[in-house]
Amino acid sequence: MVKITYPYICAMLRILIILFCIPVLGFSQTLFDPQVHYEPVGGFYDKDSLRDIYLDFYDPNYHNVLDNSWFYTPDTRIPAKLTLNGIEYDSVGVRYKGNSTFCLPNDDFNPKVPYNIDMNYWVAGQKLLDYKKVKLANAWLDPTFVKDFSASKIYSKYLPSGEVNLLKLHCQGSYLGLYVNTESINKQFLQKHFNEKGGALFKCDNIRRFCDTANAPSAMPPNLFYMGDDSSLYYNSYDIKSDHGWAELVNLIKTIYNDFTNIDNILNVDRTLWAFAVNQATSNLDCYNTYYVHNYYLYQTGDGLFQMIPWDLDNSFVGAILGNFWPWSTAYEYDPYFTAPAPDTAQPWEGRPLLYKLLNNPLYRKQYTAHLRTIMNVSLDTAVIRSQISDLQSLAYSAANNDQYKLFSMAQYYSNVESELWAGSWSFGGIFSTIDERKSFLLGHSEISLTPPSISFVEEINGGNLIIAEVSNATTVELMATISPYSSKFMPFAMYDNGINGDAVSGDGIYSVTRPDFPPNTETLKYYIRAQNEDAMMLSPERAEYEYYYSNPPPVEVRELAHAKFSIYPNPITDKTCIYWHNPSHEEVQVNLSDINGRSLRNYTTHGTGMLLSKGNIAPGVYLLTVQGGFGVSQQKLIVR
Repeated sequence: MVKITYPYICAMLRILIILFCIPVLGFSQTLFDPQVHYEPVGGFYDKDSLRDIYLDFYDPNYHNVLDNSWFYTPDTRIPAKLTLNGIEYDSVGVRYKGNSTFCLPNDDFNPKVPYNIDMNYWVAGQKLLDYKKVKLANAWLDPTFVKDFSASKIYSKYLPSGEVNLLKLHCQGSYLGLYVNTESINKQFLQKHFNEKGGALFKCDNIRRFCDTANAPSAMPPNLFYMGDDSSLYYNSYDIKSDHGWAELVNLIKTIYNDFTNIDNILNVDRTLWAFAVNQATSNLDCYNTYYVHNYYLYQTGDGLFQMIPWDLDNSFVGAILGNFWPWSTAYEYDPYFTAPAPDTAQPWEGRPLLYKLLNNPLYRKQYTAHLRTIMNVSLDTAVIRSQISDLQSLAYSAANNDQYKLFSMAQYYSNVESELWAGSWSFGGIFSTIDERKSFLLGHSEISLTPPSISFVEEINGGNLIIAEVSNATTVELMATISPYSSKFMPFAMYDNGINGDAVSGDGIYSVTRPDFPPNTETLKYYIRAQNEDAMMLSPERAEYEYYYSNPPPVEVRELAHAKFSIYPNPITDKTCIYWHNPSHEEVQVNLSDINGRSLRNYTTHGTGMLLSKGNIAPGVYLLTVQGGFGVSQQKLIVR
């Protein structure tokens, strides 16, 4: 006999919804997948494509101009013609970019330097496969060409991150080599991930240059050290990329020092902890909380919170270390809780005040540890990563083999994937030697190896008015909920297993909470479960807050549908999805499916309140669904997996 339990009932109803497209109120819980923000197959950052880009400068003396500009007027661009797939783009703005990756080849008279291309610098609205900026890294310090790519695949699972693939660059008719195509962290990126672009944006790198340290002015690293209220004190440490923001940045830094109890009013703490955790898990030594303090962006979204965005990931997997002063065991066993000197000491150059204060807060430290544990268990599967690397290196083999300007040999192209290597005064960590050793060290760490609670399932019952979770080994269980359109500022609501406060049976491991009473006619409820014991924390979904559950408030679901015109569930889809709308008069409704360029693929006519759409032969990608009826016309994106 089948035991009738909460999870059994919920599972049966989910099956009914999927098979018969029954929109049962109270079971509209969906897991938000942030991967919809990343490009579908076929885009500019397609991982399975190896495109050729041709640059032709109008000025044959272009290198001397760009070389001089890099040192003295780094924002100067000169025009060139860019060609891709036989299509010519006139007068794109080009400059050199990078720091050590520019200086090292350039000092050796090697032409393979990194490029920054602005498609609409002179021609307004001009884009390359829908992108305004193209940033081409030369992988000068990456023998494998795939460290940036492999790290980005991990980062993107936990916080907004730039996309990466490989391409071939030709300049003035000659093949310059295999390049890493890295997405720019600019207004277009912000619109893509945050649906806005007007906030304060900073690239957190100081002005010191790798090959000109003797002449460069002294500058504090971008370690968020408080130097006073005068914003000019920060000009040499942070590079502003927005029209405003210095006052906001100084306020963030001042809050870290003087008002840390309110840090969550100005910083998206969870995204920052995720960034710190991935930095450590991937042994990225070129970021805020590891060795060299730089290579991150800060963006303040409309909810007032700064987001930490990773950037330039080629030094992941112990990357390139200048000097052989680190035994490999020391690199692999870098303390994930090292916070550097306290922010109020006399060592500002070495301090990381934000890291110090976050990891000295017991709740944030548990949360950071939970994130580390998740990354170790979920994203460092060497079989998966090896398959991705093998596919990409096979695709790029000919391009790398014919790259006469690359620093490393083809033997090192492969060997550094598996193991570390030495080259002169530089050390280069292997991808899999780093993953294996780092994973072993972190999973055996006395703090990370503590046993967290277990969360078996999360469901909505009683018409969606009660949220339940099966949890074991916990002393505290909370529903973390928000209605923020920015999916931020989650508030805790205690969950109980005491037979009262909405809980059905005391001590059965099923924790319950009545749906939070947010104001009516607000945004969709977004939530996750946070369970803690004395030692550790567990979240469900584990990638919260970047990932979370969501559902419409039952009392206003019809009004939500009327406002949105129609709903799609599930979205993204892999097989079929339900489309339904509010149509009490059974008027004629037209449904159209088109590609992202507006070309019609399917048309339907119905007088009902919904329909079932099967994937059929639709290729994976992003599509547009248009529904037109008595309520007007509405359009939404449909993601097909």
